[in-house]
Amino acid sequence: MIKHHPSNELLAKFSEGNLPATLSVAVAIHVEMCPVCQKELAALEAKNADTVFAESAIDMDDMFDSSMFDAITADETIDEVYEQAQVSVDVKDKTYTLPRALTRIGHSKFMQIGKLARSRIDLDDGALRASLLHIDAGGEIPEHTHTGFELTLLLDGEFSDEDGHYVPGDFMMLDGRHNHTPKTEQGCLCFTVVSSALHFNKGISKLLNPIGNLIY
Repeated sequence: MIKHHPSNELLAKFSEGNLPATLSVAVAIHVEMCPVCQKELAALEAKNADTVFAESAIDMDDMFDSSMFDAITADETIDEVYEQAQVSVDVKDKTYTLPRALTRIGHSKFMQIGKLARSRIDLDDGALRASLLHIDAGGEIPEHTHTGFELTLLLDGEFSDEDGHYVPGDFMMLDGRHNHTPKTEQGCLCFTVVSSALHFNKGISKLLNPIGNLIY
């Protein structure tokens, strides 16, 4: 069961269309996977609609020319409706079906380093970087904290850290107050957004910190 959700503030901004592109995609994916947040979002959107119509209560006769309205409603043509084909990615020996929110957004080839593989999502969103992150079975990311924030949305598989065990749909926002060591027994695919470099805390991984801003 999904236990980790976007904050009420994030959901509200998403419903208003006021999130950066990368965060908007992340929330859209989570909502697609989470019945609880689907209901929350529907309620927010209904509230937004009520507010808009209350603020712009105008006599409809003043807004529309009746002849134009009659012409529009008399048009019996039907727009073609089609379903977006599913998009899959192959990483190592596994195939993953991407969520609907990613079917029309490109991504780079996966770059493999040990048990980690990353594919950059083609979204130009300023300092924010979105990626697909794959961790092979038995893999882990060394203990680190964050110089900005890190959003991790688990798409498939499982992983755990010092704070718990995560299932597909779980949505985690971390910042400099958090230290963790994500690891997975079975392997996982995540959608991630970071605003700045990770900061590694222990061992040989600390050698990456001087070039962290170049590789985040």
